[in-house]
This record gives sequence, C-alpha cells and structure tokens, in this order.
Amino acid sequence: MKKLIIGAALAAISAASASAADLPMQSYKSAPVVTQVYNWTGFYVGVNGGYGWGTQDPLTLFSNRFDRSSFNINGGMFGGTVGAQIQQGYVVLGVEGDLDWANIKGNAILTPTIGGGPLLNPITLNVATNTSAVGTARIRAGVAMNNWLFYATGGAAFIKSSANGTSIAGVPCGTLGVLPNCSASSLRPGLAAGLGAEWGFAQNWSAKVEYLYIESLGSGVSVDHLNTIRGGINYRF
Repeated sequence: MKKLIIGAALAAISAASASAADLPMQSYKSAPVVTQVYNWTGFYVGVNGGYGWGTQDPLTLFSNRFDRSSFNINGGMFGGTVGAQIQQGYVVLGVEGDLDWANIKGNAILTPTIGGGPLLNPITLNVATNTSAVGTARIRAGVAMNNWLFYATGGAAFIKSSANGTSIAGVPCGTLGVLPNCSASSLRPGLAAGLGAEWGFAQNWSAKVEYLYIESLGSGVSVDHLNTIRGGINYRF
C-alpha cells in the first residue's frame, strides 16, 4: 500500500512538470521610453545681430521750432541679450532686455521751415544722421510646442541718434537765431513691439529670429520709426 501511494505521488509530480514544460515562455517587456519634453524655464544670455530701416527727422535734434521733416535710414546692428522666463504647460512668460551697437545711417538735403513757410533767412542743409545705439526692455508671452517657441513681445525702447548739417546755400549753418549749431545728438525714449520664433536645438541652447517695430519720440510731435529684423543665439541656465 505504501509503495502504491509513493508511486502515485511520483506520477503526479512528473505529469505536472511535463505540463509546465509545455507552457509558452513569457517574453520580457522593456520599460516604456519616456519622451523628454523641452523646458523653456530659466535665465538666459545671448547675442543678436540684424538689420534696421525706417525714417528719421534730424532737424528736431537741432531745434524744436522746425516743421516735421524726415528721410530714410538703414544699416546694421549687433549686441547682447539678457532675459528670464517661466513655462507653465504650453504658456511661456518672461522679460527680456537688449542693447545693440548700430550703424543705421541716412542723409538728405533739407530746407527747414516754420509754420509751413520759409525762414526769414532761408537756409538749405545737407544733413547726415546716424543711429549708433538701440536698446529695449520688454515682456514676452509665447506658446511652446516642445522645442519651438512662438511669442509676441512689447515694452520700452531708446535710440541714440546724432546728426550733422552742412550749409550749401543761404545763411551759414550756425548763425545765431537761425541754427545755433548744426551738430547735435540725443538719447530718445520710445516704444517697441514685435513677433518672434525661437528653436531649442539643445537643452540649454536656442536660436531665434524676431521682428521689432520701434517708435522713438522726439521733440514736440516728432516721431521716428525704426523696423528691425534680428537673429540671435541664447544660452539658458
């Protein structure tokens, strides 16, 4: 009887082992790969460069008595950028400032007038102007699509301009009561607004292109207009 029980037990164990051997092997599944989302949050510094064009009234640098007059200006610019931003979901908010050296020039022959009429002693000037610095302090608001950022921006601006005039007819430039001098410069405040796109090509590096429209306030009702297109590279901490 004892031998019979032991034999039955061994037979059951053997059958169970055979059934287990017939079961298919379960394949190993690797852990899912998590896609890394680009993060725009942080402080950053960078460089930028581009081209500016627009119109300028140089006579307001000499005196605020003259009627509005303007001519075209254009040239290059290059400088640095500093900013900070924070990302919440798809929304990116930040502040940015930049200061650019510029070489935006223009020249024309002008005859100053007051109240729509010629001066008592008319003078004709060959005037050359140069915008040597452009700076802005702005807020940025954008939408992030992983490593792409599309944004709008706006804030304060200033333009450093100078002008020189040479008399070519009439009263010599610098005559007291007509033009005290024909060389002047001014740091003018203004407003800036624009649009841009930025591409994160590495976790801490990005490249951008942006358009800014700058309106600089001068003397009285004088307003100068400057358009800029700039590209830049930023490093984010």
